[in-house]
Amino acid sequence: MRQSSVSSVAGTLVVLAGLLVSWAHAQDNTRVLAPGQIPEDARLAPPKDLNGYFPFTPPASVAEWNIRAEAVRTQLKVALGLWPMPPKTALNYEVVGRRELEDYAVSNVRFESVPGLFVTGNLYEPIGKEGPFPGVVCPHGHWANGRYYVADKKAVTEQLEIGAETDAVAAENPIQARSVHLARMGCVVLQIDMLGYADSQQLSFDLVHRFAKQRPEMNTNERWGFFSPQAESHLQSVMGIQIWSCIRSLDVLESLPSVDKSRLAITGASGGATQTMLVAAIDPRITTAFPAVMVSTAMQGGCTCENCSLLRVGTGNVEFAALFAPKPQGLTSADDWTVEFETKGFPDLKKLYGLLGAEDQVQLTARTEFKHNYNAVARKAMYELVNKAFGLNASIEEKPFQRFGSVELSVWTEDDRPAYQPEFERDLLATLTKQSDQQIQPLLLGDSEAFEKYREIVREALDVIVGWQEPGTDQLEFNVKNKHQQEDFLLISGLLHNDRNKSQLPALFLYPNGNWNGHTVLWLSEEGKSGVFDEGGRLKSEVAKLVSAGISVAAIDLIYQGEFLPDGQPLQQTPRVENDREAAAYTLGYNYSVAAQRIQDILTMATFMRSHDRQPKSIGVVALDSNIAALGSVAVAMDSDAFDFGVLRTSGFRFGHIDSIRSPDLLPGGAKYGDVPGFLAMASPMLLRVIGETEASRKPVRLAYQRAGEQGMLTDEDSDVSPVDWIMNQLSAVANQ
Repeated sequence: MRQSSVSSVAGTLVVLAGLLVSWAHAQDNTRVLAPGQIPEDARLAPPKDLNGYFPFTPPASVAEWNIRAEAVRTQLKVALGLWPMPPKTALNYEVVGRRELEDYAVSNVRFESVPGLFVTGNLYEPIGKEGPFPGVVCPHGHWANGRYYVADKKAVTEQLEIGAETDAVAAENPIQARSVHLARMGCVVLQIDMLGYADSQQLSFDLVHRFAKQRPEMNTNERWGFFSPQAESHLQSVMGIQIWSCIRSLDVLESLPSVDKSRLAITGASGGATQTMLVAAIDPRITTAFPAVMVSTAMQGGCTCENCSLLRVGTGNVEFAALFAPKPQGLTSADDWTVEFETKGFPDLKKLYGLLGAEDQVQLTARTEFKHNYNAVARKAMYELVNKAFGLNASIEEKPFQRFGSVELSVWTEDDRPAYQPEFERDLLATLTKQSDQQIQPLLLGDSEAFEKYREIVREALDVIVGWQEPGTDQLEFNVKNKHQQEDFLLISGLLHNDRNKSQLPALFLYPNGNWNGHTVLWLSEEGKSGVFDEGGRLKSEVAKLVSAGISVAAIDLIYQGEFLPDGQPLQQTPRVENDREAAAYTLGYNYSVAAQRIQDILTMATFMRSHDRQPKSIGVVALDSNIAALGSVAVAMDSDAFDFGVLRTSGFRFGHIDSIRSPDLLPGGAKYGDVPGFLAMASPMLLRVIGETEASRKPVRLAYQRAGEQGMLTDEDSDVSPVDWIMNQLSAVANQ
């Protein structure tokens, strides 16, 4: 709190009535734009979707790239629900069947990536070679029935005729073909099922890959399901589960005595390549990667299993592949959305590798005469990479092999085969929530060292969730549209431009005449800047009292408030992309939520007020609507120096209780890190009054102030003292110190 003096408020009631009358006339002058006109805010453009353009711009220096790469890796982990990384529980790895052939063996295996959730697949091992061997994880894409896929005779014939395949059995099942040949080359290969495919039926195919309609019975504050607003608030997604299953697959390979832990690879095509590039980007154990027919500047992945909120905001698949540099990486393109990758995207990827002194470590096999595939031509390029990276000196020519079906390869019997049950889905998300809470809550409620770790984790998460980038003073400009001198105050309204995020905010300022004491309050409400008025069009008595006491007041229209609304009606449903499937990730995986953008606006205004020529002695924030106060709690959590004091009437609002994926209050990740009480705790040691919380929810806030030795800076008991009177009392007390 900056030291200041407060002008005497004697006579406040005498001038208050006059101020109310003055404001009744002034309200007509508060509109910034012409009726029907809305701000020229770049964020009002149609939201970006998975079919947009996603170029990668190589950095100018290694140092610049190191910073950017770390930020994008963190973004991936946060988006996938892996920040911090979950606990690695017992794998309970089982081999439930094994067949030995002439030069390789195939085992039917299963393990638990999360307690109760089985990852199923096959382990292929060399026979007749001396280990330890490189380990390869092979996730598959959207081939019908996954590792049990069998192409029909017409497709097999066509593949042989066009030179895409050289062997009919391999053409029938290229997924098994690559696993078999990698084992013959001298690798231990773990081929795993995607969720909803083959033996992985605890979460159904329709749920994971075809989800289209919200399920009211699963959108509950307790025991919710995937794709619900509650799951979004906790960053729980089927994509996150699939990536975690791949990470745990690496744990399985590392646990095998026959595997060389220093030589681990991952490869998959299409949806399997999505898994490949993401796991390679965030798990440093991977030393070689080969994502086939996925990486491009065009379509980023159409399935719900390839999308989650926050994932591709400001980034995309080419940059994800770039995160693996400078390690060896091979890619392929075909006659699909990757058709232009050779000229759009790959040159930039190769330029990054060159910057890192490894230009020869990235290769593209561009065979655009073929449709979407992981055919023999593409597999041969992958074998060449594996040979070179792991020093195998093995033949890359595939030989005939025996294709097995579900009877031979299944990890289940008809007696123990699990099927989808809604209760299992609820149980799984409850387990994920419990695991996360057991990581976060001890830090939030622990000692000073633990709380600092909490701050570090949550601030980095909020950087991803909100996307706030503080503008420089030269990037902020207030364009005054109206000035109106009243008897007791000066009303200034205009547009606040933020060139950093291309926002344009209608705002007003009310400066007391002659007795400004240097203190300023940002008044936030659901109505935007018109929230300083009552229904009769007169200034609210609380605001008038501040002005009469010599405190200036500022108010803004956050995005989709006030002058952002051409019809004047409050926003009920947030914008969405043109995709009929009701999964939030299709919109929020590529665009910040409205809630996040509003938090950006609060911080934009705070930054401008702090750098204003009038040099305020202190800046405060007041939000008396619970949902807006919750946004304010995130703002002060991100930057406890943004404001010197605040009054937030949260009234028990929780991001985890939002009931619609299109609610303006939906904040992906808003519930994962302690929700509003956790954010309020991070405001410490700012002078703060919290209204409407319970004894239990006040605990983390009180502990934070106690740790800082600043208990006197927190007022969290509800009382009859109005928010404005509290502010005036606190400022007066500081002035008299």
